[in-house]
Amino acid sequence: MAETLRVGSFKCASGERRGVRQQLRRAGGFAVVATLALAAPALGPAAAAPFAAVALLAVFVVDDDDSWLFELFARPADYEERRLNGLAGFALAATGLAVLTAVPKAPMPRPVFAAAVCTLAYGRLGRAFVRLSTNDEFVAATAFVVAGFLGGTVVQAAVVAVDPAAAGLDRLPTYAFLAAVGALVAAILQSALFADDDALVVLPAGFLLWLLAVITPTVTPVIVVAGLVATVLLGGVSYALQTADVPGMLTGVLLGLVTVVLGGFGWLAALISFFGVGGLASKFRYELKAERGVAQENEGARGPENVLGNAAVALVTVVGYAAVTETILDLSALAAGRLVVDLSTLSLFGVDLATLTAFAFAGSLAAAMSDTLASEIGGLFDGPRLVTTLQRVPPGTDGAVTWQGELAGAAGAAVIAVIAAGTMPVGDPVGGGVVVTAAGVAGMTVDSLCGAVIEGELVGNETVNFLATLGGAVAAVALALVVA
Repeated sequence: MAETLRVGSFKCASGERRGVRQQLRRAGGFAVVATLALAAPALGPAAAAPFAAVALLAVFVVDDDDSWLFELFARPADYEERRLNGLAGFALAATGLAVLTAVPKAPMPRPVFAAAVCTLAYGRLGRAFVRLSTNDEFVAATAFVVAGFLGGTVVQAAVVAVDPAAAGLDRLPTYAFLAAVGALVAAILQSALFADDDALVVLPAGFLLWLLAVITPTVTPVIVVAGLVATVLLGGVSYALQTADVPGMLTGVLLGLVTVVLGGFGWLAALISFFGVGGLASKFRYELKAERGVAQENEGARGPENVLGNAAVALVTVVGYAAVTETILDLSALAAGRLVVDLSTLSLFGVDLATLTAFAFAGSLAAAMSDTLASEIGGLFDGPRLVTTLQRVPPGTDGAVTWQGELAGAAGAAVIAVIAAGTMPVGDPVGGGVVVTAAGVAGMTVDSLCGAVIEGELVGNETVNFLATLGGAVAAVALALVVA
């Protein structure tokens, strides 16, 4: 009997190793296909042709009766359809992006196209390689991001080096930034949403990188290296303290990197303060909160949906800040190839757009911090009251508040306000700090009202968090216009 068990275990382990090796070979095949992006400069308007040919072969020519090609590229689901749907989806997505590189007047930059296609394929290859020796999710995700980052940086530099229209490698730090963003986006989408649908990874990554390539300010090696080190350390610490799971950690690193490059280190300090203080507050006296039914799910570890629910507005506003400070745009002249209006000169009621986006960023994070502390601290106290009726309700009721939680929330908003007033372009430090604090409290109130009225049957907690941070951003902008 023992011998039978040993034989069975050996067969199982042997089968798993064969499966891992097959995944590595498949990832290598996809990486080879992705490398066709390097031909884009030579092919010019026909850059989509190689990927279109691969898609046609995958759909109409290669089936499971063919020898090694089908076995090389086939995913488990492909065997049922007898068609390489995975390869076809990847190639079609690459074809679509390649077509955009030939659009007149405002084409997608070829380095961006190469990065969008290759970060996913090379990242998957890196992950498959480490899977030979470990099943640790953190190690696998790290290998995915590192391989995607290195591959994405190299292919961008290679495309620029052979492209006659390129000016050289003077934008190498920017390519490193774009490759890091592409690798993180691909890793997050793969791990959290679209594990087997490459098209839904490649396309959004490509469009995001295209946007960032347009609005990203001049990037120095110092800010890229410092930003990568700071955000990677933040992600590692959050995962080690179990304040975020792997996809949540990757999402936080992505938000931090985009924030520091597009905004600056002051903006990153505000973001880190929220993640750090908010994460520790979620873990504070977690057992007691679990007993009372008010603890955050997943033992307090934030997932990507929670991170984005609290920080998506901040991400949009820091992108908006870069757009209005770095982009010269005239939509009527865009078709003629001219960019003639400096957006940084535009204002609303006497307040320039850059300042308003800074207020929106700080207000959204103040709301997120305020709401998190109000929930995590307030949930430890008895006597919560529903915000709409002030009637006593059981702990954990959506929309319930305590005075202790409200006080903690106001203190949390003040923390973000102090950082914003000292490091961000929010005008007068005292007035700016008051505006951000008030906006954070307003956002916290929006969260409580939404929790009492619409959370549960209509929307989930992440949507309510988003609405609260949006309320904080809008309140900050409105108050800034009033006091200006």
